[in-house]
Amino acid sequence: QVQLVESGGGLVQPGGSLRLSCAASGSILSIDAMGWYRQAPGKERELVAHITSGSRNYADSVKGRFTISRENAKNMVYLQMNSLKPEDTAVYYCNAVIRPLTDLVYKTYWGQGTQVTVSS
Repeated sequence: QVQLVESGGGLVQPGGSLRLSCAASGSILSIDAMGWYRQAPGKERELVAHITSGSRNYADSVKGRFTISRENAKNMVYLQMNSLKPEDTAVYYCNAVIRPLTDLVYKTYWGQGTQVTVSS
C-alpha cells in the first residue's frame, strides 16, 4: 500500500509564505516524477509544479514565486510558496508516479489535499 500525505497548508495574508510538504510511504520500490496540483472552488484541478530527476516545471501563474524541491532519501516533495496572492487559494494536492514493490509498472498516486487560503 502506497500513501501520500500532505502537510503545511493554512491561512496566510497576501504577500506571505507557506511551505507544503508531502511524504510518500508504504511499499515503494522507486519514485519517478513528483508534483503539486491545486483546485480552487468551481475550477478544474491544475498543475502547479512538477519535478523529475532532471527538471522542474511550473505553471506560468506561479513562476518566480513558488519553488518545488524533493528529498529522495526521505521520499519527500516540498513546495515553497512566496508572495502569495488571493488567487492562490485552493486545495493543494501532492502527486507522485511510483513503482510499488509488488508491481512491475509505475502508477500515479494522489494525496488527500491540504487547504491553502490567502486572505487578509
